[in-house]
Amino acid sequence: MRVIITSSRPSIHTFPTSISTPICVSPNKFLKVLKHTNSISHNFSNPLRNNNKNTRYRILSGCKMGESSGTSMEVKLGQMVYEPILEEGVFRFDCSADARNSSFPSLSFVNPKERDTPLVHIHKTPSYIPTYEFVAEQQVVYFELPAGTSFYGTGEVSGQLERTGKRVFTWNTDAWGYGSGTTSLYQSHPWVLAILPNGDALGILADTTKRCEIDLRKESTVKLIASSPYPVITFGPFASATNVLTSLSRAIGTVFMPPKWSLGYQQCRWSYDTDTRVREIAKTFRDKGIPCDVIWMDIDYMDGFRCFTFDKESFPNPKSLADDLHDAGFKAIWMLDPGIKHEKGYFVYESGSEKDIWVQTADGKPFVGDVWPGPCVFPDFTQEKARSWWANLVKDFISNGVDGIWNDMNEPAVFKLITKTMPESNIHRGDTELGGHQNHSHYHNVYGMLMAKSTYTGMKLANPNKRPFVLTRAGFIGSQRYAATWTGDNLSTWEHLHMSISMVLQLGLSGQPLSGPDIGGFAGNATPKLFGRWFGVGALFPFCRGHSEKGTTDHEPWSFGEECEEVCRLALKRRYRLIPHIYTLFYLAHTKGLPVATPAFFADPKDPQLRTSENSFLLGPLLVYASTVSELGVHQMQHVLPNGTWKSFDFEDSHPDLPALYLQGGSIIPFGPPHQHVGEANLNDDLSLLVALDENGKAEGVLFEDDGDGYGYTNGGYLLTTYIAELKSSVITIKVSKAEGLWARPNRRLHVHLLLGEGAMVDAWGIDGEDLQIVMPSENEVSKLIFASKNNYKIRMETAKLIPDVEKPSGPKGVELSGIPVEIKSGEWALKVVPWIGGRIISMDHLPSKTQWLHSRVEMNGYEEYSGTEYRSAGCTEQYTVLDRDLEQAGEIESLKMEGDVGGGLAIERNISISQDNPKVFNIDSSLVARNVGAGSGGFSRLVCLRIHPTFSLLHPTESYISFTSINGSKHDVWPESGEQLYEGDLRPNGEWMLVDKCLGLGLVNKFNIDQVYKCLIHWDFGTVNLELWSEDRPVSKQSPLRVSHSYEVMQIP
Repeated sequence: MRVIITSSRPSIHTFPTSISTPICVSPNKFLKVLKHTNSISHNFSNPLRNNNKNTRYRILSGCKMGESSGTSMEVKLGQMVYEPILEEGVFRFDCSADARNSSFPSLSFVNPKERDTPLVHIHKTPSYIPTYEFVAEQQVVYFELPAGTSFYGTGEVSGQLERTGKRVFTWNTDAWGYGSGTTSLYQSHPWVLAILPNGDALGILADTTKRCEIDLRKESTVKLIASSPYPVITFGPFASATNVLTSLSRAIGTVFMPPKWSLGYQQCRWSYDTDTRVREIAKTFRDKGIPCDVIWMDIDYMDGFRCFTFDKESFPNPKSLADDLHDAGFKAIWMLDPGIKHEKGYFVYESGSEKDIWVQTADGKPFVGDVWPGPCVFPDFTQEKARSWWANLVKDFISNGVDGIWNDMNEPAVFKLITKTMPESNIHRGDTELGGHQNHSHYHNVYGMLMAKSTYTGMKLANPNKRPFVLTRAGFIGSQRYAATWTGDNLSTWEHLHMSISMVLQLGLSGQPLSGPDIGGFAGNATPKLFGRWFGVGALFPFCRGHSEKGTTDHEPWSFGEECEEVCRLALKRRYRLIPHIYTLFYLAHTKGLPVATPAFFADPKDPQLRTSENSFLLGPLLVYASTVSELGVHQMQHVLPNGTWKSFDFEDSHPDLPALYLQGGSIIPFGPPHQHVGEANLNDDLSLLVALDENGKAEGVLFEDDGDGYGYTNGGYLLTTYIAELKSSVITIKVSKAEGLWARPNRRLHVHLLLGEGAMVDAWGIDGEDLQIVMPSENEVSKLIFASKNNYKIRMETAKLIPDVEKPSGPKGVELSGIPVEIKSGEWALKVVPWIGGRIISMDHLPSKTQWLHSRVEMNGYEEYSGTEYRSAGCTEQYTVLDRDLEQAGEIESLKMEGDVGGGLAIERNISISQDNPKVFNIDSSLVARNVGAGSGGFSRLVCLRIHPTFSLLHPTESYISFTSINGSKHDVWPESGEQLYEGDLRPNGEWMLVDKCLGLGLVNKFNIDQVYKCLIHWDFGTVNLELWSEDRPVSKQSPLRVSHSYEVMQIP
């Protein structure tokens, strides 16, 4: 039996004598553990309410796979106790008074004391009181909500917008090329936003930094599992989701006020590898009239990837480069990673060592792990002295003309380790107020946030009169106080374009409004249509940046032909027109905690159809409706709108690849000229207003203006204007109803556009600050205007220069990622196959358990088959032809038959099928066959081997292993630390082996014909494992092919 010892919370005042990795407990399996108890005492003057009078106990037993008998333990169950905190409608729940007193300090709350201080004057009871189980030092919390409740939030997550049926694990992970079923990405937000059937909303926060399972697979039920003890905070139910989010913001803080330039378009590449190339990119933007505000420098600007250095050949004078960019209206953002090269003489390493600020191993030595520079040490950002050290390095770095800083790889990512991060047994010597000395499992999820905080502080030290701009890949709930974020290393596929909308919205619904994807996709080559379509919607995300991976084709707006370039130009001009509105939304987000981008259902939360709408979103009252389907332009879609009045409009720029725009009745939004960069804007520019009256003939909207940088707005240096419009006696009057701030109103013209519907409008000019009147056209005149507008829209759509419908990558580099995979979805499985490159399976989802066992990029990994013993030999990348695809034929629910030419007269045949008799299993029958082998060889081929090479994703690397019984009867549990293992002869698995995930309580069983398989190989890698099946190694003829028949099934582990 593999016994894992864990500790509950050690005192933050003393270094713990035993700190180790926490266990993972599945609902069906409990491991006996040795328990250490230690706690911190808090003084609470009020007695806790609902003091667990109904607490009961039960005995659970279970055994690890391969053990003959189980172990028993006492499990505590009951209702949680609660106290009101923070403000009315917010409650803190704990399993007991003792659990409350021994919980760790909050790292999500702006003021942790507010979480720990009961409100004595509030005597209301919560609408929903959770129950709990306490087993094996894991605290399991249940919320049972009304049938018809919808779930959102859970932070940075891929897949569907409405989260019912999903399960995620908060564990910051370097998740390159993630898929829709990936359960842990770069950030952790242990937060659920529940929309009740009546439209009310409830927020649920598990306030723990440790790995937390958020299980929403049971309808209308929230299940939270994490190491105990931890409090759960609820917000509401309130009348709207917006009210929940503003209440949450009073706990975890609002987004930092971004400098206005950071809301412009930003261009990035891994990497623009010389300052000459950077200048060329900047010049091309200006020459082509494509708006842009920022150029980014990825890691290759450094000297050997050493942070705070510059390559003397490629970037000999960064200050001169920054000056040139500034002169052209650009800002420069530079990357800084946490991994510091372990190298004597390197000034950053030497100063950090002198101050003793590195993360340590369990035996007290600096931890050294490989990242880009090679062996690296890592700052321990849980210590104030380390944060101060880093901040001062940043302060000095800013003097090179740096305008913003990009913190990457800060999960922290570590190469050559199966967990993709540092060992959980590593030690952080944290400040007392953060939780004291703890192992890495405690601080892992907040490492990136604490790094971003340190970077933010350093930028403020460099220039207190400028607003810092920091972008972080890793984060925790509350990171928005210091940094923006992006959705990580996505793929250039239509699926990722579609997911990008939901991912941005989920982050916004989890307290982080300033986010966006790598527009066009980071990994792989976009096609022109995919790139243009993505630019259309991406230009309206809160954070707007294009970024692409080394080795791919160029992904600048002009890289895909004239038609795509024009779509990108139109999209960015839209954004720059709307920056006054977007900047106002961020001011309201910063000062009031209001969301910036929200799902369409925010306009009509009672409409169940809108709750799953994934191709539209709101920017305040502005509805953006996009097509994320390759075959359909936006004008060919059926637009499902929220209830009420919605007026469509454009800037005479409608195009099939650009989203449709609607303004909600009762709203006014500002817009301005389409400048080339934010710095071109002038307060005396003409101000334009879009007005959509509601059914009562009224509308209202706000505009925030200030210097666009600095903190003058905190001392009254701003102008916040509320405009109203009202229809009386066929005359619409637009005027200022209220103004705040010390700024005088600029002397400028006002251009008002009154929306009539179907894109039609009437307009009038006036002076800002003075009443302006528009005579409402008659019904007949409105009808004519609408008819003319619809006709003009039709003509624009019909005459638009369409982006070529080419589903292949432009240019010679890389491979096609944008083709549509063949989907096999039947029984308990959903598979995605790409016949055009290796016939590989790139996704393997088990539907009942909602687990994705395999996910890969298109051009490598996934499920592959080779025709030789060499890795990635013929068969891996060849194009396969689909021979047959049938539904419900010959006893099969669905089958796909393919064949790929592997040279020398040979082909690999593969048939993937799901049987009606056993829909739990999918089968793969593969053959290496001779098609046209020359007679001179006696009809026999070269020496070949059919090698099955699946690469499975490890959701929980340290809790996964391979289990099997050999032909000779010996039993094997093979863990990641064993490295690569080859089994031949009687040591081969006796026809099956299983990939076990203890956290999930599931096993992926691979059964095979032992007479066809001569070798079995296990290879553990960076978050993955290969379970390979090898046929014998021999020539084949038409009469003697090589075959391997095998199957996959998911089983629950008792």
